[in-house]
Amino acid sequence: MTGSVGDLRRWGYDDRVAGALEPGARTGRVVQVDRGECDVVTAEGMVRAGSDSVRAQAETAPVTGDWVQVTGQQDVALISRVLPRLTALTRRDPAERETEQVLAANFDIVGIVAGLDRPLPPGRFERMLVMARDSRASIAILLTKADRAPDAASAAETVRAVAGDVDVLTLSARSGLGLDDLRSRLGSGRTLALVGASGSGKSTLVNALVGAEVAATAKVRPSDRRGRHTTVARRLVLLPGDGGMVLDTPGVRALGLTDAQEALSRVFSDIEEYGRSCRFADCAHGAEPDCAVTAAAESGEMDPRRVERFIALRDEVEQQRIREERRARSASRGRR
Repeated sequence: MTGSVGDLRRWGYDDRVAGALEPGARTGRVVQVDRGECDVVTAEGMVRAGSDSVRAQAETAPVTGDWVQVTGQQDVALISRVLPRLTALTRRDPAERETEQVLAANFDIVGIVAGLDRPLPPGRFERMLVMARDSRASIAILLTKADRAPDAASAAETVRAVAGDVDVLTLSARSGLGLDDLRSRLGSGRTLALVGASGSGKSTLVNALVGAEVAATAKVRPSDRRGRHTTVARRLVLLPGDGGMVLDTPGVRALGLTDAQEALSRVFSDIEEYGRSCRFADCAHGAEPDCAVTAAAESGEMDPRRVERFIALRDEVEQQRIREERRARSASRGRR
């Protein structure tokens, strides 16, 4: 992606971005982060910019989608500041149990992508929904490869049972099914961030929306239906005309949750509702007497496996919160 871009409003520049800038600052949006340097689109065109914080994984390390302040010229540009993020997709860093990793920033919609050519595990959807809810953006579940599924409608209904009030779109990049519906949710300055497993069809979907081969694709392995990583970096792709942008991401395997209690409650609102009838306000829905959630699972009113997944995710979020509090206390003691 090179060349003059002219009006940054096509890339999402608005009054919120302008209001966060320091007086006289030059701004740009991070299109891709690559080993200590970033491709940043500015009003004058694309620049390659370095940042002292890129390698540090600090809170201010630039990620794809960030709005930043840039100093210097095109050949020696430097990111001097990352503007406050309006939305952010985060997970627990797989390499460090206690560190939050920001995957992407400043998008309007999170598209959870899943291919209908493989089983659709509800546990993974629930985990992705919690992560997407925590981002503060709108959410859509994008079921791709509908042309390869003998009963796509039935599979979509199964997903809707897990998704709650989240929109579920059935798509086919090959036939064009559902693409106009997806495009209608975008528009000038709006960004769709895609997240999903390798082989789910994210890059193929990007190509279909752009109308050209801009993202590498590969066939899934026939032995286990798993995909191969074809997208190796998160990047922002401008759609034709005033179609908005798509933020393509590599396949995500590990989805460790951070402090997402509110998002967890929204994804499992049905369980939270039953929980209000438990005898104890702090019921853990385990061995406690008069637990309404346990009773509902035993009577068949609620799927026991969904309750088990909720408890596991709740405990994971709580343990992460405890670890972060311990780390904060340790850091506070070290500063004294």
